[in-house]
Amino acid sequence: MSSVSQAAKRITTHTLLKMKQKGEKISMLTAYDFTMATILDAAGIEMILVGDSASNVMAGHETTLPITLDQMIYHAQSVIRAASRSLVVVDIPFGSYQGDSYNALDSAVRIMKESGAHAIKVEGGKNVEKSIKRILSAGIPVMGHLGLTPQSIYKFGTYKVRAKEEEEAEQLLQDALLLQELGCFALVLEKIPHQLAAKVTAALDIPTIGIGAGGGVDGQVLVIHDMLGMNKEFSPRFLRRYADLSTIMTDAFKNYIADVKSGDFPSDKEQY
Repeated sequence: MSSVSQAAKRITTHTLLKMKQKGEKISMLTAYDFTMATILDAAGIEMILVGDSASNVMAGHETTLPITLDQMIYHAQSVIRAASRSLVVVDIPFGSYQGDSYNALDSAVRIMKESGAHAIKVEGGKNVEKSIKRILSAGIPVMGHLGLTPQSIYKFGTYKVRAKEEEEAEQLLQDALLLQELGCFALVLEKIPHQLAAKVTAALDIPTIGIGAGGGVDGQVLVIHDMLGMNKEFSPRFLRRYADLSTIMTDAFKNYIADVKSGDFPSDKEQY
């Protein structure tokens, strides 16, 4: 198959814009390794997010703050090797873009060059305008992220729903319009009232991807470990579990242990 026909199959930022214009919903899930990303890509997911949630589900940290730029690049490299169709977006981690727009550009360039990612995601609005401008000026696609921004958890002090009050809701809308004006190709809206998410979505030409933001957005994203039921401790209202892999895997491990101890594994057919 020619490289041209291969490229035609790739989901791009232009594909996502066309999907919004046609009213076609966009699907997005996280992945952090080659095997999981291979399955996701083959299933037909439009976007894969290499999220800084790897800090939680892969490394066991309480927040997303500890994960480093090098670690994010490592996870992104693994996912990119698997994704022949999906658009891969990588979170730019805490401390690598706030305050210094030149540092932000350096971090974004490293992600793109060293991992082969297709885009990056940045948390914040007006407060990170200079960083987003500088990254976009280098031709790097940027996805915004508003509402509950986990990198600012110590500022918020809670994971509760954001923008319930009129002032914060208006600021979120203005930030969304600003991010679109700057040139972001899409926005994540996390854990905000569904009426506000629908209002923001209607006000924008670019796609919105919700997590805990209701059904009035252009697409949805979940953390893959959560929706597969691998992480049973996390159970917010917005999460739908599509499998109970924690139970399935635990039973498989117990059966394996029992078979090893009894001598049932390996059988005559399973040895050379």
